[in-house]
Amino acid sequence: MLTDYHVHLRPDGNDSTASDYFTAANAERYREVATERGVAELGVAEHVHRFTAALDVWQHPFWRQSAVDDLDRYVEFVREETDLKLGLEADYLRGTEDRMGGLLEKHDWDYVVGSVHFLGEHAVDFNDETDIWRYEMSPERVWTRYFEALAESATCGLFDIISHPDLVKIWGKGRPLPEKDLRYFYEPAVEAMLEGNVAMELSTAGLRKPVGELYPSRPYLEMAVDAGIPIALSSDAHITDHLAYRYDDAVKVLEEVGVKEIAVFEKRQRRLEPLG
Repeated sequence: MLTDYHVHLRPDGNDSTASDYFTAANAERYREVATERGVAELGVAEHVHRFTAALDVWQHPFWRQSAVDDLDRYVEFVREETDLKLGLEADYLRGTEDRMGGLLEKHDWDYVVGSVHFLGEHAVDFNDETDIWRYEMSPERVWTRYFEALAESATCGLFDIISHPDLVKIWGKGRPLPEKDLRYFYEPAVEAMLEGNVAMELSTAGLRKPVGELYPSRPYLEMAVDAGIPIALSSDAHITDHLAYRYDDAVKVLEEVGVKEIAVFEKRQRRLEPLG
């Protein structure tokens, strides 16, 4: 089986509206492409910051700018007008766990994808005035803060899948790496995922980014697999062309590190199915 759970039905940017992309016809286009590419389990996980309900969780300027959609309508659309699995990509934000938990518990998700995009008020993957690298010049400090937050996201009890688990590397050579062996940062994150009983996402999105490699890196993936953490396979697609993006490469790596089964979700219950 192949899955793609971390999928967005519309592109990034405020010029793409829910009315244009949350349609049965658009969902069917995604389904058709997924079927062509061998994906049996397809689910959507729209960004929480797109929904007005998210402003009860956090009031970051980017969220205030982005939060225009109705979360109840999104859930109703996916459940009643598509055959897709229902997910949400929700940010881990230290200090908002209770509020985010209150938002999540109002709906019957198949899975919740947990992401670390922000460290405090500053973003890991935005190349603008909020870029964390404008405020933290030490790569050791940036990586330490990122992986501390990732570990907390894994143990907070809110999420089923920890997505793009080394997103901090997104800029590749455009940002310096820590001098330490990177396994120093990976090890506590792996331990936290094991403790939190969450799946780790293998995402092909990094192959489309400046870093040009899978999330997570191979050494990080090997550590997770050796620890027995289940793996969820996704592309983080925002357009149909990115569905199952370079899955041949992803499956090859998974097989090489000994993964024989991948995580499948329904009503927030996880099971394992043969990879392939």
